[in-house]
Amino acid sequence: MTYTYAIGLGSNRRHGRHGAPSGVIEAALAELQPVARSRICSTAPLGPSHRRFANAAALIATPLPPPALLAWLKQIEREFGRRRGRRWGARVLDLDILLWSGGPWSGRGLAIPHPHLIERRFTLDPLSEIAPNWRIYGAGTVRQHAARLTRPRPAHRSGRRSGP
Repeated sequence: MTYTYAIGLGSNRRHGRHGAPSGVIEAALAELQPVARSRICSTAPLGPSHRRFANAAALIATPLPPPALLAWLKQIEREFGRRRGRRWGARVLDLDILLWSGGPWSGRGLAIPHPHLIERRFTLDPLSEIAPNWRIYGAGTVRQHAARLTRPRPAHRSGRRSGP
């Protein structure tokens, strides 16, 4: 059986061989051999890091179950020089399993869909380029969630009426 996975890619540190974060993402995409990939976009960091991220999404097809795929992705991160460190800190490469064709999955150190997927434009925007109609398990499509994050919000009202 072959599964389809949506993978989120991110980098905000230079690499000695691959150069700038966008080069790191291109090299990681070559390792993953995706069946589809998004453009690489530049995004603001979350947390204490001050460096902008290069982000992308890819669809890959593999017979690996989620724990085995996670182990392979962690191996790729290590090969690119990723070291465990401060949460939200700068990183050479970050690879996350966002979705998979097998439905919801939860195990030690891994939950699919990614727990923060629908809260983050840097994952939803690239993913909506390549899988806009992928349903996020009963919670709408990738496109719907991306639109929800970009929709203007009404101004906060104080409860007092203005005008006549």
